[in-house]
Amino acid sequence: MLWFLRLLFIAILGCMLAVTGWASGQCALFAIPRDVFTHPWFIATLFDAYWAFVTFLVWVIWKEQSLGARILWFVAIILWGNVAMSLYMLAELFRIQKISQLGEIFGTRRPGKIALPAVLTILGIAVYLLGAQSLFTA
Repeated sequence: MLWFLRLLFIAILGCMLAVTGWASGQCALFAIPRDVFTHPWFIATLFDAYWAFVTFLVWVIWKEQSLGARILWFVAIILWGNVAMSLYMLAELFRIQKISQLGEIFGTRRPGKIALPAVLTILGIAVYLLGAQSLFTA
């Protein structure tokens, strides 16, 4: 089961990086056509995704006791979504050695480390600023 969970989150991370890379090669980040951006199902899908991010974030905020880690994970998850969430889970899953330790991941609070969410936050802001560059030059 432990290897299954690790492989699952590696697959999610790989898939999200691949589809994000593909989409970036197709059009600029902020070049979503108005017809798409205002489509009811596009809006519904965004609400669905972001409420899922918030649901996961509630658990992360409970688990991470450091205010800095909580803030950085909030920004990282809002900017990166499933990329950040899968990296969080992989960091947790590779901290344990046996499936019997799985309860430590889901039920144990920890002081909170800020390195990973800090890197994700910085990269996320950089990506969004690069994507928004076309808005400022137009």
